[in-house]
Amino acid sequence: MTQVTERIPRKAAAGSTAGRRSAKPNGQWKIDGTEPLNANEEMKAADNGLNVRERIEKVYAHGGFASIDPEDLHGRFRWWGLYTQRKQGIPGGKTATLEPHELEDEYFMLRVRIDGGALTTEQLEVIGGISTEFARDTADVTDRQNIQLHWIDVRDVPEIWRRLESVGLSTTEACGDVPRVILGSPVAGIAAEEIIDPTPVIAEIARRYVGNPEFSNLPRKYKTAITGHPSQDVVHEINDFALVGVVHPEHGPGYDLWVGGGLSAAPRLGERLGVFVSEDAAPDVWEGVTSIFRDYGFRRLRNRARLKFLLADWGPEKFRQVLEDEYLGRALPDSDAAPAPTGPGDHSGVHRQKDGRFYIGLTPLVGRVSGTTLSGLARLLEKHGSQRLRTTPHQKVVALDLAEEQVEPFIAAARELGFEARPGLVSRSAIACTGIEYCKLAIVDTKDTAAAAARELDRRLADRSGRLPKKLSLNVNGCPNSCARIQTADIGLKGQLITDDDGEQVAGFQVHLGGTLATSEDGEPTLGRTVRGLKVAADRLPDYVDGLLQRYAETAEEGESFAAWAHRVDEEELV
Repeated sequence: MTQVTERIPRKAAAGSTAGRRSAKPNGQWKIDGTEPLNANEEMKAADNGLNVRERIEKVYAHGGFASIDPEDLHGRFRWWGLYTQRKQGIPGGKTATLEPHELEDEYFMLRVRIDGGALTTEQLEVIGGISTEFARDTADVTDRQNIQLHWIDVRDVPEIWRRLESVGLSTTEACGDVPRVILGSPVAGIAAEEIIDPTPVIAEIARRYVGNPEFSNLPRKYKTAITGHPSQDVVHEINDFALVGVVHPEHGPGYDLWVGGGLSAAPRLGERLGVFVSEDAAPDVWEGVTSIFRDYGFRRLRNRARLKFLLADWGPEKFRQVLEDEYLGRALPDSDAAPAPTGPGDHSGVHRQKDGRFYIGLTPLVGRVSGTTLSGLARLLEKHGSQRLRTTPHQKVVALDLAEEQVEPFIAAARELGFEARPGLVSRSAIACTGIEYCKLAIVDTKDTAAAAARELDRRLADRSGRLPKKLSLNVNGCPNSCARIQTADIGLKGQLITDDDGEQVAGFQVHLGGTLATSEDGEPTLGRTVRGLKVAADRLPDYVDGLLQRYAETAEEGESFAAWAHRVDEEELV
C-alpha cells in the first residue's frame, strides 16, 4: 500500500486574511505553522493514520495484540474504525483513576462506516455474518447511522475488511481526526415530499474525500450531515458541516449551509452562513469548509480543537467571507432559512413512497441488535420483496420498497426479531450510547438501563388517561461526552456516580431537561436546562420520569411540547 505523506509545509502561510499570529499560538496551520504543539499532533505528523492499515495486515494480524505499537494502538487504529474496548468487570468508579492500558481489553470495537445509512440486504447479511463469526454476535445501530461490533480480535481484522469491501462497505475513517460518516436522510430518493435527493452529493463527497490524505489530519473529528427532507431528519444543528434542503426563488432546489455545531462537554448549536448551495457546488463547498477547519482550526489544546470553537471566535460573517474569498474564489448566493420541520424526523411507522410502495421505520430498542437479528432482518426483507434498507441518526432502521400487501405481514415478522414499527412513546425516541459494557470512558450502564426504563414507562403509560406529550426523547449517556446527545433531548441523562439516601455510591445520572433539535412540535432547536443538584439513581429512573410526566399532564398548556414546558416551569416542578 502506498504510504501517505504530509502535503502542507511546516511554516506559516503568508498573506492569509483570516488572522494573525497570537501571543500564544493556537496551532492554526495558516497562522502558526504546522509544527506539532502536543503529543496527539506529533503522532499524526510522524505518520498519517491511513498508513496503519498496512501494519495491521502485515504485522499485527500475525503477531496479535501484544505486537501492536502503542502509538498505533491508541492513535492511528482509529483511522480504520478500531478502538480498544473496556475490560470486563471494571466498575465505573475506576474509570477516572486507571490508566488507559489498565482499562482496555485486548479486543476492539469495530465501526462499519455507512454513509447516508444506505444498505442492501446483501451488505446487511455480510455484517450479520461478521458479527456472529468474529464479534460474539454483538451489534449496535448507532445514532450516526453506523453499525458497531465488539469483541474483535486484531488477527481477524484483515478478513473482516475483505468481507466488507467485497460488498462495497468499509471502516475507512470511521473514527479519528478525519471526516466521519456522512449522515444522510434515511428516505433520500424515496419520500414523496422530499425537496431534493442528497444521494448524489453524499456519494461525491465520499468518493472525493474519504481516505484522501489532504483531509486525513484534521484538528479533531469532523461530522457532516445532509438532508433534502422537510422533516430535517439528520440532526444538522449539531454537525460541523450540514446542508438542509431549501427551494431558492431563483435557483430552485438546493441547500442551506450550517457550520460549527457540536455537543460534548461544551455544547454549541451550529449556525447558518446564509448561503445557498446548489447540488453541483456542494462538494466544493464541503471541501472549502473542511479546509478552513484543517488550516485554521485550533490544534494546541485538544479540548478546543473542534470547528465550533473557531466559529465562536470568528462569527458566521467572517467564516463566510473566508470561505468565499480564500477557498471558493467566488461569492455564494444568499439563502433564506428552511421552513420549520413538517413532521417527525425519525420516520417511525408506515409511510408511502413516491413510487407507491411503502417504507417502514423500525425501532430496535436503544439500537441494540445482534448479528443474528441483522441477518434475520436481511432475509425477512428479501422474503417480502425488498433488497434495501437504511439506518438512521436515531438508532433506527428503515425498511424500503414494500408492496402494500406485504406491510402488515412484514411488521408482524419484524416484531418477532425485535424491530418494532409501532413502538410506545418512550421506546420510540429512547437512545443510549455504548456505556460501561464496552466503553473505556463510561461510568454507568446505559443500554440495559435505558431499555428497561423505556419498557417500564411504556407499560405505565399504556392505560394513562390525560395529556401526554406528542413526543418524548429519553437520551442516556454513560459519561459527559454526549455521544447520545443528552443536551438536545427532552430528558437527557449524563452518567455519574451519585450518593443515595443511605450514603452509598450508586450508578445515577445528572438530568438535562427540555433540549430539542428542530422538530414539528418544538420549532427552534434549544439546549436542555439543568437544575442544580438534580440527579436520579439509575434504578429510580422510571419513577422519576413517571412523576415528571404527571406534572406535565397537570400543568402544561394546550399544545405545549414537553421541551417548552420544561423550560417554562419553575425548578420545583422538575425535581
